[in-house]
Amino acid sequence: MSEHDGVRYLHLDSPWVQGAMRLAKPQALELEYIQRMMAWMLWRPEEEVNRGHAVQLGLGAGAITRFCHKVLRMKTTVVEINPTVIGANRLWFRLPPDDARLTVVEGDAARWVADPAHVGTAQVLNVDLYDHDAAAPVLDDESFYAHCRDVLDADGGLMTVNLFGRDSSFERSAQRIAKVFGLDQVWSLRPTREGNTVIVAGRDVKVPGRDALTARAANIENRFGLPARKWLRMVRPLPDFS
Repeated sequence: MSEHDGVRYLHLDSPWVQGAMRLAKPQALELEYIQRMMAWMLWRPEEEVNRGHAVQLGLGAGAITRFCHKVLRMKTTVVEINPTVIGANRLWFRLPPDDARLTVVEGDAARWVADPAHVGTAQVLNVDLYDHDAAAPVLDDESFYAHCRDVLDADGGLMTVNLFGRDSSFERSAQRIAKVFGLDQVWSLRPTREGNTVIVAGRDVKVPGRDALTARAANIENRFGLPARKWLRMVRPLPDFS
């Protein structure tokens, strides 16, 4: 861990930041790319935006998990393979104990999404899986993304994926996601200054008109304090790389 200017950072035996928490506002989303991982909210109707089951693959510093559990008050499950990361979150990043709405699973994300018991159980799936070097996604093949799609609610489930890394190829990963979800069900946000690009993929999502999206963005900002109108300006359909 490291701390600077009121922010605590998580590292996995390297200089690369795996997550962050502002000590004075532990439920807030400190990192810009983590905020953008919540862009799935734009694709959900206002009355449903925080309903259902949110799953995170990769705990990091627990920001998305804390936000979904404490702020959105959704049923929340997080899958993390590294017990040391879970322990650090309990001790230093204010991850609450399991309760009726929160389940922390120590396990392999690929096995979790491949388990038939989890088919169709999540309205939201956030995927942020990197090793200690943050070089490339740990899980990034069509089979994995197909299982992710299976986990989603068949009527409008949404997945966000953080794509970042010195050795990773955005185009390669995006093509794999589009092949599984369909090109018309995949969107991307502009990269952050640090180089994180968030992909949003839907399972039979019905996209409303611009006015409805603008109203949804305003609702997200007013209720949850996230820069959703900014997201709306930077969302683009995924190009056809073929």
